[in-house]
Amino acid sequence: MRAYDPVAVGETRRIYGDRPDLQLCDSAPAAVEGADALAIVTEWQEFRSPDFDTIARALAHPVIFDGRNLYDPQMMKRLGFTYYAIGRGDSLGRPI
Repeated sequence: MRAYDPVAVGETRRIYGDRPDLQLCDSAPAAVEGADALAIVTEWQEFRSPDFDTIARALAHPVIFDGRNLYDPQMMKRLGFTYYAIGRGDSLGRPI
């Protein structure tokens, strides 16, 4: 798993140290490159209006799990993402 948090990455490195199952990245683009999906679990400003074209090209599959409900489900559908807004349902309006 790869993870990125612009604020907590230093503390996360301190707590978890070097682990083979966790790669802490220095940027959001590095974290999504080749990933199967993107999971958003924090709502820092830099995540509020990302370059979705870049994200779509970087991901192995255009899937986003949004735990902070940052994006409009219909917009994400139009952009070609399978989008799960946790607590709101998927991009088709189905509860998850």
